[in-house]
Amino acid sequence: MQNFNLHTHSVYSDGKSQPREIVEEAVRQGFSTLGFSEHSPLPFDNNFSVKSENMPQYVTEIAQLREEYKGKIDLYCALEADYLTGISEPFAVTKEKYHLDYLIGGVHLVVDKVPEPVEGPAPTINTDEIWFIDGPKWEVYDDGLQRLFGGDIRRAVRRFFEQTNEMIENEPFDIIAHFDKIKMHNRDRYFHEDETWYRQLALETLDLIRQKGLVMEVNTRGIYKKRYNGFYPSPWLMEEACKIGIPAIISADAHHFSEISLEFDAAEETLKQAGYRNVVNLKDGKWVEVPFS
Repeated sequence: MQNFNLHTHSVYSDGKSQPREIVEEAVRQGFSTLGFSEHSPLPFDNNFSVKSENMPQYVTEIAQLREEYKGKIDLYCALEADYLTGISEPFAVTKEKYHLDYLIGGVHLVVDKVPEPVEGPAPTINTDEIWFIDGPKWEVYDDGLQRLFGGDIRRAVRRFFEQTNEMIENEPFDIIAHFDKIKMHNRDRYFHEDETWYRQLALETLDLIRQKGLVMEVNTRGIYKKRYNGFYPSPWLMEEACKIGIPAIISADAHHFSEISLEFDAAEETLKQAGYRNVVNLKDGKWVEVPFS
């Protein structure tokens, strides 16, 4: 089983465990590598992203733990960068400012109406115009679909993939997280994955991941949180990714120390069935292949 996880959230964002607790559990499980990836700061109040004023403390604490546990486990400091069209700060600047080891790109909030550029102080963000497609409540997904897209699921899903594509094209990411997560709260109510229009959108994004030479995350969180009965991405997308040579990594998207390797065996088996023979890991700043056992 893969003995590393690079998608981890602590109390600095919306996780429930202290960084030290997570490191101790990773060492106990015999991990070779652990990467912290808090949700990036956002220019509006929320309860899931790291606060801008806490970024120095975050990177300092991970650096201290890295030194303390040197020789026992490799620790990395990163961000899961929440990309919002016209709202997000340039992530390359953030990465350089805090000397981050890597960036994970993810879309959790969909912007339909792109804010107009203005001179002077940044305008207040109207969060009522943002569709939150994540979180534990499918009712929030449904509400945003109706309010912002008039219930037009094709337009809403297209906008999710358009924003994902913008993120891939415009930002310096290493890993792309759960790029088909738009399906989570759908639960086969509004669309089915075998519909041609949906498959075309997902495959366009997959090809962009290939073009940019990025790593595709296989995210297990939907299963163990019982919010979805499969992985992100779906097995058919893993097969297509394998055919075109996209490297993969299994991620727990852990928000508690007990979650750092949940469903890894099942994810590994699914990747094998899709044609993969290895995953990748970060070692001394470089992506290296790790064969399945």
